[in-house]
Amino acid sequence: MSPTAGAPKSLADLSTLLAGDIKVKVAGIDVDGVLRGKFMSKEKFISAAKPDGFGFCSVVFGWDIHDAVYSRELLISNKANGYRDLIATIDLSTYRRIPWEDNVPFFLVSFQDPESREPLVVDPRSILKITTDRASARGYQCFAGVEYEFFNFKETPETLAQKNFHNLTPLTPGMHGYSLLRTQLNNDYFHDIFNLATQFGVDIEGHHTETGPGVLETALAYTSALRMADNAILFKYLTKSIGMKRGVVPSFMAKPWGNLPGCSGRVSYTIVAHIHVSLRNEAGDNIFALPKSDVAKGRENAAFQDTKYISEVAEQFLAGVLDGIADGMPMLVPTINGYKRLVGGEAFWAPNAVTYGYDSRAASIRVLSPPSVPPSATRFEVRVPGADMNPYFALSAVFLLGLRGIEKKMKLTIPPISHFSPEDKKNGKVKMLPVSLETATTRMMQPDSVAREPEMFGDVFVEHFGGTREHEVKLWNEAVTNWEVERYIELA
Repeated sequence: MSPTAGAPKSLADLSTLLAGDIKVKVAGIDVDGVLRGKFMSKEKFISAAKPDGFGFCSVVFGWDIHDAVYSRELLISNKANGYRDLIATIDLSTYRRIPWEDNVPFFLVSFQDPESREPLVVDPRSILKITTDRASARGYQCFAGVEYEFFNFKETPETLAQKNFHNLTPLTPGMHGYSLLRTQLNNDYFHDIFNLATQFGVDIEGHHTETGPGVLETALAYTSALRMADNAILFKYLTKSIGMKRGVVPSFMAKPWGNLPGCSGRVSYTIVAHIHVSLRNEAGDNIFALPKSDVAKGRENAAFQDTKYISEVAEQFLAGVLDGIADGMPMLVPTINGYKRLVGGEAFWAPNAVTYGYDSRAASIRVLSPPSVPPSATRFEVRVPGADMNPYFALSAVFLLGLRGIEKKMKLTIPPISHFSPEDKKNGKVKMLPVSLETATTRMMQPDSVAREPEMFGDVFVEHFGGTREHEVKLWNEAVTNWEVERYIELA
């Protein structure tokens, strides 16, 4: 993993680094992508920074996003094992200081099983580290980027509760993508995000307004996969923290509204997270790129014109992702709400099918290669996840599927999206992805699911994470929504 600037390389370095501090903040990540952490005294932290780590209550893997224990006992944390401690190991390479919190030092942790001392496979940082280690064993380095779109509301946690989460006020009115004018309304908040992110070690490539009331989009700088996932989860943390100080609630919920007024009629607006991926060799060269000698004419043995300017290895990677993506949907779209964006709006444009295409924003996987980008920037953009994704699970799914494709030397047999019409999603010519968390979880948990394969996520991960998604589905199925009340209370 790419270490942060100034990260200590030894315990001696750590003591010097913290010489002027009295406390340190640490955090791990749960399956919903929520940071769970605490402050530690400097002395306790330095002691815990040794390889033995420190105890951390396993209940963070035994309850949901609102701290309610799961509907059924799962493998990692339960009544039977007394919600015992896990071992948290501090990753010194994640060092940074929190500029909006008196520059307190901050580190991320990963979790281990207390008996075997093996990485906990359901721990988001651990499964992505396992993934990148598998790639490294084959001579590959995983690199990635994440783009977030997110709504911003002129609210506070208190007003959200007072309004029962309804009739929220967007930070700015209207639809103003790439507007230089709209950011002037909340200049301090807008610039704080970019400036403090840089100080926090979360580098940003681009930051602008996006179409939709109060919507911003931020592209995080391309880096190694684990550092990218760390940066993505910490970007949410810093944005929400800055928002609290500025009277703003940023939301990464995939589809907070059913419809928005558009320029013509009604449009459905959703919040996405596009993830970009590529592999490099040990020399740092992009192995998805063609050799310079082939760039002019393209690759002769390409399966289709859309993959003519990517390497054969990249084509195998793409074939692997397409082959198994339906079995790994909960890792890409983990929430009930996330699937609403896959069924709303113009069906042809929703990333709800097993599709790809050269520089195509209509496809679920966009192939970026020459001539639209330089060979060194050759990559895939996976457009399926919403902004509510857990970036560790999403990146793990994409890289594991792609590595599986390379290992099996999979052939790309599916034509690009340009070969299909909108009707082909309805007549079966295009394979569709699950469009509800319930169907996606059922598919992932089937005995023959690609996700269960040992070189993928494996049974332990699937059983635990699948159980957490079944819990979400159960709560949703038991809920009585406003839509139901408005539709049926008078006329049924």
